[in-house]
Amino acid sequence: MDQRAGAGDPDGLERLWTPYRLAYVSGEDRPEGGYERPAGCPFCLAPSLPEAETLVVARGESVFALLNLYPYNPGHLMVCPYRHVADYTDLTEEETVEVAAFTRTAMRVMRTVSSPHGFNLGMNQGAIAGAGIAAHLHQHIVPRWGGDANFMPVIGMTKVLPQLLFDTRDLLTKAWPAA
Repeated sequence: MDQRAGAGDPDGLERLWTPYRLAYVSGEDRPEGGYERPAGCPFCLAPSLPEAETLVVARGESVFALLNLYPYNPGHLMVCPYRHVADYTDLTEEETVEVAAFTRTAMRVMRTVSSPHGFNLGMNQGAIAGAGIAAHLHQHIVPRWGGDANFMPVIGMTKVLPQLLFDTRDLLTKAWPAA
C-alpha cells in the first residue's frame, strides 16, 4: 500500500508551515564544538554582525537586547551581557543592574509598540533547566496576550507569528529610548 495515498487530497484543514524552526529542532545550526566557546556563540557574534543581518534592538554599555530567532511570541526579546558568561551569579554588579534596566525598558517599549496584556520574564540556568544556549546567560522577555496559548501551539505544535522578525526589530528599535 502506498503510504502517500490521499496525501494530496483536500481535507478542509489549512497548513501553517514553519520551516525556519527545523534548523533549531534538528540542531543543524549549532556550531561545531557547540556554544561553549565565544567563537561559536550566537550571542557573542550578534553585536558584531552588520545591522541588516542582526536582530539586535538596542545596545548598552555591558548588555544588549535582541529578538529571539525562535520566538515563543511576537516581540520575544532577550537581554544578554556582551561578556560570555553562563551563570547569573557570575555577572558583575554593573551587568546585573543593566540587565534589570534593559528588561524594564524592553517591557515599556513593547507596551508602546504592541500593547501586550502581560509578560513572562526569566532565565534558564543550565541545559537541564531548559537553556538552549546555556553557555551565555540571557534574560527572556516574552510579551503575552489573552488567548495567545490557543490550540495552535497546544494541539498543532505551531506558533503563529504575524510579523517578520526584522519588521519587529525595526519597530522596537525605533521605540527604544536613546541612551
